[in-house]
Amino acid sequence: MIQRIQSVYLLLVTIILACASFLSLGYFSSDNGVTQFPFSPLGLSTPAETYSTWALFSLLVLSAVLAFLTIFLFKNRPLQLRICIFNALIMLGYIAALVFFIFKLKSSLDAGFFLDWKICLPVVALILNYLAIRGIGKDEVLVRSYDRIR
Repeated sequence: MIQRIQSVYLLLVTIILACASFLSLGYFSSDNGVTQFPFSPLGLSTPAETYSTWALFSLLVLSAVLAFLTIFLFKNRPLQLRICIFNALIMLGYIAALVFFIFKLKSSLDAGFFLDWKICLPVVALILNYLAIRGIGKDEVLVRSYDRIR
């Protein structure tokens, strides 16, 4: 199970997305640069108001749980492949929601957004998920070729 390379990729996806759920993705800064408000998938707190970004957090956690559960479906490769593709769509939805929240909060706060390196973690997880999809596909082709030989 874990010795298959796609299982390792899916485990890395789980770890990366679990870490990205709680790390700061960047910060909003006012024009004068004195006040900085850290932005994470859990939300954004300013002295005046708290902005909830529960959708970002829930998409990351859902994607991490799906990636972890997909590891144990190694005997059913077609289902594993479909769940990995669905997981990739969830991660793309997360990226779209992240861009939406950044632009929405940027306009409502009238502040600039400054990226942190941790914002690229979901993209790395998406690439690893793609590599897992390729590995599952290669396994399926290999098993079907052995069935033809018999």
